[in-house]
Formats: sequence, C-alpha cells, structure tokens
Amino acid sequence: MTTMARTSTGLAYPDRFYAAASYAGLDGSLNSNNNDVSSRFSNEVALILYALYQQATIGPCDVPKPSSWNPVEQSKWKSWQQLGNMATTEAMRLFVKILEEEDPGWYSRASNFVLEPTIDVQMNTITAENGSLVQTQDKDVISEGLGSVVIYDTWISPPITGQNPKARYQHGAAVLQEKMYIYGGNHNGRYLGDLHVLDFRSWTWSKVGTKAVESPSPLNIAPCAGHSLIPWGNKLLSIAGHMKDPSETIQVKAFDLQTGTWSMLNTYGKPPVSRGGQSVNLVGTTLVIFGGQGANRTLLNDLYILDLETMTWDEIDVAGVAPSPRSDHAAAVHAERYLLVFGGSSHATFFNDLHVLDLQTMEWSKPAQLGELPTPRAGHAGVTIGENWFIAGGGDNKSGASKTIVLNMSSFVWSVVTSVEGTVPLASEGLSLVVGSLKGDDILVSFGGYNGRYNSEVNILNPSCKLHLQSNITEAPSAVHNVTNTTRDLRSEFEIGQGKIREIVMDNVDSKPTISECEKTNERIIATLEVEKQELESSLSEEKLQSLQLKQQLLEAETRNAELYKELQSVRGQLGTEQSRCFKLEVEVAELRQKLQTMETLEKELELLQRQKAASEQAALNAKQRQGASGVWGWLAGNPPEYTAIDNHA
Repeated sequence: MTTMARTSTGLAYPDRFYAAASYAGLDGSLNSNNNDVSSRFSNEVALILYALYQQATIGPCDVPKPSSWNPVEQSKWKSWQQLGNMATTEAMRLFVKILEEEDPGWYSRASNFVLEPTIDVQMNTITAENGSLVQTQDKDVISEGLGSVVIYDTWISPPITGQNPKARYQHGAAVLQEKMYIYGGNHNGRYLGDLHVLDFRSWTWSKVGTKAVESPSPLNIAPCAGHSLIPWGNKLLSIAGHMKDPSETIQVKAFDLQTGTWSMLNTYGKPPVSRGGQSVNLVGTTLVIFGGQGANRTLLNDLYILDLETMTWDEIDVAGVAPSPRSDHAAAVHAERYLLVFGGSSHATFFNDLHVLDLQTMEWSKPAQLGELPTPRAGHAGVTIGENWFIAGGGDNKSGASKTIVLNMSSFVWSVVTSVEGTVPLASEGLSLVVGSLKGDDILVSFGGYNGRYNSEVNILNPSCKLHLQSNITEAPSAVHNVTNTTRDLRSEFEIGQGKIREIVMDNVDSKPTISECEKTNERIIATLEVEKQELESSLSEEKLQSLQLKQQLLEAETRNAELYKELQSVRGQLGTEQSRCFKLEVEVAELRQKLQTMETLEKELELLQRQKAASEQAALNAKQRQGASGVWGWLAGNPPEYTAIDNHA
C-alpha cells in the first residue's frame, strides 16, 4: 500500500535562493538596501553576489556598458558580463554557496522570517513474512525487523537503530575498528563540531562524548566543514577545513578514542595556508595534501607532505603539468606510489580530467582515459578496493551525478557500477564514502550530502563482480591487454531479532552471478576494448597521414623561406647601393649650395661695382658739362677760351 508522510525540510530552490538574496539585501524590495551588501561583505564578494543575483533573476548581461566616469557601475557591469550564459539554476546555487561560505549562520538568522515548508513524501510499503513493515523509496530498502538482506551492485538503506546525526554535507568520515566516525560538516550554512559513530556490527548510531583537556588555557576546537578525517593508530586526525574564524595556516586536530579528548597537534616546518575542499591521502606514515580553496576563496593546486612521525611539513616542487587550481575533487593512492586526482571545480568550471602524480619522481602526468568517461563533477567522494577506485555522488550545480562509477587504476578504464534515479542522497554533493566490512566482504558505505536538501541517510553497496584489467601504464592506450576477471559471491546479512528474511534487490538478476555471466561480461569488455583499439589505430593512421602532410608543407615553407631570404639579401644589397648613391648626392648638393652662396656674394659685389662705375661716369660727365659751359661764357665776355683756361688754372 501507499502512505503519505509529512516532513519538514530546508527551503528548496528557488525559494532558498530568494531567502538568501533577501538576507544579503539584494531582493529588490523597498526594505532592502544595496549598501547592506557592501557593508557585510568585501568588495570582491559583493560584486560576485550582485552579478549572480542579476544572472539568476534577469539572465545574461545585455545592458550597455556604463559611462567611464562611474567606476562602481562599471565594476558591477563587468562582474555580471563575465558570467556569460551561466544557467539560472547554477547562478542560484552558486549565490547560496558563496553566502554560506561568507556567513555560515545566515540561514538560522533568516529562518526567523522564512517559513520552512512541509512536503508530502510518498512511501511504498510492503509486508514482510514476519508481519513487520518495510518502507522503500526508489530501490533503497528502509526496513524494520529484517532478518537478512542480500544485495548486488545496488544501493540500499540498511536497517539502522539509534539517533541519526543531524543532516549535513562537507563533513569528514573515517573507519576505525569496524566503526564509521562522522565529524563536523555544514547544515544550513552553519558549521558543525559534533562527532558520531556508526557500529558496523550492530548498525547502531551513537554520539561520541568529548572531554575537555586539562590545561591552564582551554582548548577551542572550532566547528568546521570541508575538512579531511584520517584514521591514525587509535586517533582520528582532522586536517584543514573551513571555519567561521579561519586561521592563517592549516590546523591538525586529533581525537583520542581511548581518552575521548580533542587536542591540537604542533607541527614544524612551513605549514600550508588554511583551506577547505582539499584532498588528503595517507601514504605510509605521511599525509599528502593537494589543492583546495583558501579562506579568501583563492583556488589552490599546491602539494604538501606532512610526516606524521616528525610532524614536519614539506612543500613539494613537482615536475610536469600539475592539475589546474581546484577544490572539492577526489584523490586516491595506487600501489603506494601513484596519487590520482579526479574532477573538482573552480569558481565557474567543473572538471572530469584525471591526473597522476608519481610520488617517487614527483612528476605529474595526464593519462588517456578509457571506457565510459564520467561527467564533470565536484563534491564527489571516492574509496579504493584493491586496484579499483569507486566514486559516488558529486554534481555540477545543475544536477547531481546519478552514476556510481569505478576506475581501474592500472588500466585507467572507467565502468559504471550502478545508477540511481531522481533526487536521492546518492546524487548529492558533499557526501562521504568509506569502505566497510561485512562477513569478510568489502562494501561501500555513504552518508549525508546536499542535493537541494541536507541528508543524513546511510546507504550501502556490495559490488558483485570486481574487474582486474592489467595494463602497462607507460604504454599507449591501445596497448591495454590481458583482461581478467574474478568474481565473488558477496552476501551481506543483517540479523535482527528471531525473524529472518532474505531479499535480493536487483531487477531480473539471479542472486548468485554465474561464471558464464562474468565470462560474457569479459567478452563484452574485450570486444569494447578491441573496438576502441581499432578506433585508436585508425586515429593514429590519420594522425600519421596528417603529420606527413604537415612535414611536406613545412618543407615547402622552408624552401620558400630560403628563396625569400635570397631576395631579401638582394634587396639589402640594392638598398646599400642606393644609400651610397644618396650619400654622394647629398655631398654634391651641399657643394652646390656652397657655390650658390658664393655666386650670390659675387653678384652682390658686381652690383656694387656697377653702381660705383655708374657713379664715376656720371661724375665725369657732370664735370665735362661744367667745363663746356665755362668756355662759352668767357668768349661772350671777350675772353678767348685759352686765356680763360689759363686764368682758371692760375
């Protein structure tokens, strides 16, 4: 039969976004004030929130660029313009995520003004043999009074007793002494600091009480999220994480299971800057820390090692091309030598790339991925069983990743283990994934996550057929060979009370996979690899042909270049000759100018002489005329000319 259950949840999108926008002062109402945004947050964060709000409520920026005399409006326009064609839902989720990072307690303060809705959840109920009720949703099994359940390649919810921890995501999870410990996390933007334990033997939750350390100054263990939880001896190590009041460098906290006390471990050397969303892997007696997001929202891709015996930090200089800065990725260690990094995100980009770091040579490489490539994602979780790396959850701010995938770390071949449908905890961001053990078999155990609402469910998966694809990671991808497969009949039993029920949660599949079925699976995989090999060989042939064509074009270009060089040398020679000729002409012009100046001087002197000559001639003429006039008047006076001349001379 079908029943309806009413439950109270956090606000779903888009209501959660509008509540966040109203809290930040960007709802556009009469009571809102844009100055609140700049006063509450830094200028950078305020610009990002404004741009995301515009993108979510209006869409891509198509307004003209503001005038240059208004730098504030220009900055707001530029921030909005840079978002491009980001989807509305992605902008909403990113807005809420940034607000939660900047103000973790916003939701609790805003909840006084926001009514949380109650929603109807439809539950399908079946009756078991002993008369108890078993509630199921999708393919998950939520049971009361079950005897035993057998599952293969399917996520189910096991029967659990005790008080569930508060729903959360970005928490830390670790397994120690057949128990799963959950520490910290984020709920409604508030950082958590509680510690819970799930006993795999009884499947019972309990809260771990902590004692204060006796010391002159009280130890303040701040709640955190986005940290890493690592088992070490009889202690749990909590490394890094986002906090309300972040420290300058990474903090390493330890919880002693025997004394039930927290302590802050002293480290030496130069520690990394504080961060969250990093990956931390235990390799022997060292921790390898990569990437994450700093307290100032700076994305990182640095690599540090912490020696747990000496508690000394060491920053590693690596060769090769490192992964781009990112956070919320997953990392695993293979053969105690290779660190594999998959996925993650920057502020606006989600990745599905795979990088490998050789911990002996400290060199990064990017191998070719085979099989069904995963979709880009961040906030996923991964664990290793043998040479298989299982990854579940994650998302891209638009939808959660519904497929649980596995990577063979020797051959880099991806496979899909199973897929879930709808908005379920397995398609959440910020969930945790650990390896548990039941009856000697390894199982995957997930907890929590966020997919529009915060989750506190536990789900388990028991892989039925683990593939071991042997290949040489230093050869080309087409060299994948020696495909072998081993199968185990994995059975998980939960015994509760006197009753005993055995149910297989697989559609149209027998409870015990036969060898022939696995052989068929192997044949399909081999056929797929053969097809991929042929495609790669065909691509290689095309690349070789293209390479020959490029070489021919290069040879022709070199020949043409030689001819052009000869022409250039000839032109240079001609240019030198012309330059020499021009120099001679300039000298001749200078000489002519000098001669011209000399001629002008001579002309002036000639003109002066001519004037002097004319003046002399005029003076002689005047004198001659005066002499002639004197002779005539003398004769008229009775004086002969000769006497007159004598008298004048006298």
